[in-house]
Amino acid sequence: MKRNVLIRLAGLLMAVLFAVGAFPFSAALADDYDELYPENLSEGHLSATAAILIEADSGRVVFEKNSDERMYPASTTKILTVWLALMMAENLEGGSYDNKLENAFPVSENAVNLAPDESSAKFAAGENVRLIDLCYAAMLVSGNDAATAIAEGLAGSTEAFANMMNQAAYSLGCLNTHFMNANGLHDENHYTTARDMANIARIAMQNETFRTIVKKPEYTLPKDNIYRARNIVNGNNFVAQSSDENKANRYYEGATGIKTGTTSAAGNCLVASATREGINLISVVFGSASDASRYEDTKKLMNYGFSQYLSTSIAEIYLENPRVIDIRGFELNDPQVGRLTLDIRLQSTGVSDIIVTTREDLAYWVQNFSSLTVTEFTRELRAPITKGEVMGTLTYYKEDGVPLVYDLVASRSIAAREQIAPSVEQIIAAAENDPNPFPRLTVELAMLYGVLPIAAVILIIKVFKALLKLFHKRRKVKAYKPTSRYYR
Repeated sequence: MKRNVLIRLAGLLMAVLFAVGAFPFSAALADDYDELYPENLSEGHLSATAAILIEADSGRVVFEKNSDERMYPASTTKILTVWLALMMAENLEGGSYDNKLENAFPVSENAVNLAPDESSAKFAAGENVRLIDLCYAAMLVSGNDAATAIAEGLAGSTEAFANMMNQAAYSLGCLNTHFMNANGLHDENHYTTARDMANIARIAMQNETFRTIVKKPEYTLPKDNIYRARNIVNGNNFVAQSSDENKANRYYEGATGIKTGTTSAAGNCLVASATREGINLISVVFGSASDASRYEDTKKLMNYGFSQYLSTSIAEIYLENPRVIDIRGFELNDPQVGRLTLDIRLQSTGVSDIIVTTREDLAYWVQNFSSLTVTEFTRELRAPITKGEVMGTLTYYKEDGVPLVYDLVASRSIAAREQIAPSVEQIIAAAENDPNPFPRLTVELAMLYGVLPIAAVILIIKVFKALLKLFHKRRKVKAYKPTSRYYR
């Protein structure tokens, strides 16, 4: 009896643990992550509710977890706020684009009327702040006052600017996104998905000014009508290394941006970008378990992505299986019997032939390189050959339509066979380059200019006589012989 009771109690305890222990279970999965093998990343290794990793140049999805689930973005909203502000600056007055960014907007009472727990850039009501400075303040210290000042300055109100944000998001293909404000304060109708936010971040990072802003570890706000110049520090420890020892390990080598976000409803969020050997990645982490775990999740995503991609070039792929050709008329003692390997050299200087590919795609490149490129030979494949001499070209047609052209050059010299009869081209070249107006008579020249023409004339005469004889023969008509006996 006691045994049955104990078994039932044990079963009930296990049921309770599984019912309420979802987080400990996911944490256990996260604990089995091995940093030495980042390519083995699984969804369970991330504490985030939703996440995605994309290759920034192509937009290709590399890893995802609940990427289409609606999430609250918190202050990562400001990515679209600042990007849209930079786009709208084109329509401002002020001459050049940089001058337009220096247009100042007044900070309103509404902008500085913040709750105690809201992030602030410490602007004052009535302060005139340049648009570029508002953008820095919104991204680096996540100032809600800065974001509101941007919205009111460019659209007249936060509601009007939010409508513009939604229109912009829709035009970018973000169909599961809807914003109610410019700063990311919680609202039931203010949401997005990891996939949509990755797309927004990808577009934003294509803007040079935006890239400059989000990569800055710190920035100096210049003196204005109220405050002296003051310094602000980037709160994104992924890109700005913290002096706090507890946060120093959040920094990621190669990080290029971009924005954190936190509210009680959204949890801990981080949209990040990083580059390594020409590979550009963007990750989105929504709803991580803690401030620290959003950085851990992001690092796992980045390390996974860099383990999947390779940065290579057309030249490097070519060298995996270089062109080998047979040269005619080589010296008989040539050790490679006339076989010549062609090296490759990019024709244009200052042009990059770097391409980013997956490990699987690289194998396809190597195996199908001949069908993906066009080879043309520009000289006769006959000895003598001089090392470094251009033998032809190899062309790769990129997706953007601009071809990459390489010279195929001889990797070694090959001597010509001395006793071989010269070609017609060599005979003509020798005659043309002879300084003697009456070049010496050789068997080859006699054959070319004497015997061959005479033989041709004789052949033409014989053909003409044969045709003439055949013509006369046909004109002889046989006499008519009558068959009637009455013929007189």
